[in-house]
Parts: sequence; structure tokens; C-alpha cells
Amino acid sequence: MADIKFEIKQQIGAISESGKGWTKELNLISWNGGSPKYDIRDWAPDHEKMGKGITLTEEEVRTLYKILGGIIKS
Repeated sequence: MADIKFEIKQQIGAISESGKGWTKELNLISWNGGSPKYDIRDWAPDHEKMGKGITLTEEEVRTLYKILGGIIKS
């Protein structure tokens, strides 16, 4: 399996934390030298290991924001 290279360009925020210290985070990440994309996934405390996640373009994040605004009530 090929190594996946990544660079966290901006840590936007932690969504939750597990009892083992892993955090589900929203970050802006460049994968394999590509343009940065928004990414939601679980990370080990040192960011050396990661779980499965989802990567979104800016347009997809805008669409998700609109969808969530329609289902989340204050």
C-alpha cells in the first residue's frame, strides 16, 4: 500500500474526544501535495495516526452548511 502524505494546513476545531484521547476534528488538509480540502476524521493525540474520514471541497462544505441549517433548530 502506498504511503499517503498529508499536511494539516489549518486546524479548525475539535468536534468530540474519545476516552482514549482521539479527537474527531475539522481541518483543512493537503493530501499528497494537492490543494487543501476540508476534512472530518478521528486523530490520535499526536496526529501520527488517523481513522477513516470524509474530505470535502469548499463548495461541498457550503452545501452541507445549508443542509444543516435546515435541520438544526436553536
